[in-house]
Amino acid sequence: MKGIILSIIVAVTIIGGAFIMATRGSPSSADSAHNVSIEDGKQIIEISAKGGYFPKKSVAKAGMPTVLRVKTNGTFDCSSSLRIPSMNVSTFLPPSGTTEIDLGSPQVTTLQGTCGMGMYSFQVEFQS
Repeated sequence: MKGIILSIIVAVTIIGGAFIMATRGSPSSADSAHNVSIEDGKQIIEISAKGGYFPKKSVAKAGMPTVLRVKTNGTFDCSSSLRIPSMNVSTFLPPSGTTEIDLGSPQVTTLQGTCGMGMYSFQVEFQS
């Protein structure tokens, strides 16, 4: 009986530790405050792709010419296959580099993006 209880405690500790390490190791969606800028009259939304998309949520201004700038650095997982279904965008990102995707001038909406497998997602909320 002692062996079973000890095994359960060890298993819970290992799983809990792995969960804590996984959530601390990735940027949070609260990082979205500083990833939108204006360059040459265009709104630039910068996200990174590796083990998901970061930040997961961005807020941008509606009605402006907008470019999604996706940065990769040693990205070999499924987040290198980026999809924005509502805009018929489907592209493969290079393992390292920057890819720019012209989003046009979206009106007030929330744009949803995913990896090719649908495991990782991100969103851009366009506000007036």
